[in-house]
Amino acid sequence: MKSLQAQAKGETPIADLIRERRTVRQFLADPVPESLLLELLNVAVWAPNHGHRQPWRFILFHGEARRTFAEAMVRTYSSEERGKYGERKKEYLESVPAHLIVIMKEDPRQKIWDEDYAAVCSMIQNFQLAAWERGLGVVWKTNHYGYDPTFREAVGVRPGEKIAGVLHVGYPLAIPQARPRMPAEELLTIFR
Repeated sequence: MKSLQAQAKGETPIADLIRERRTVRQFLADPVPESLLLELLNVAVWAPNHGHRQPWRFILFHGEARRTFAEAMVRTYSSEERGKYGERKKEYLESVPAHLIVIMKEDPRQKIWDEDYAAVCSMIQNFQLAAWERGLGVVWKTNHYGYDPTFREAVGVRPGEKIAGVLHVGYPLAIPQARPRMPAEELLTIFR
């Protein structure tokens, strides 16, 4: 049941949105407007963040720039991997409408680093939910290439920055079925 405020605005309550969101890996070829991506980022940055540090920045590859992203990623494969599935992976990455790299400024103090990473992850979840609400699918990737110096340099990641995730974004071609979640009751320890 929608909340009264959500009903009045014709919006989906957040609990429904959270349960309905899916990780999408197959996209239509339709481009995602840059203005929409900016709108979603401007919603996402309202994530809680300690000390109001806002420890994130973004790099977007869309249009012809997707080729640059795909080539940089495939170069991180070994020659054997490149031969096996490099071309297929490159074609897939070039077909994804937008690649958004979410970057965190790294702080050498562990507590600050942990707080900032938690904030960036919250921001990414905000982005995914806002995107889903607008009919976009997202897959959040944290693959090996995010640590590869040649990839990082090719896509504009600076020293002292961590790639918190690469978000592949587009209009869904296929939406996966929901996968069951373990009930919280089975994971909760209560002290009374």
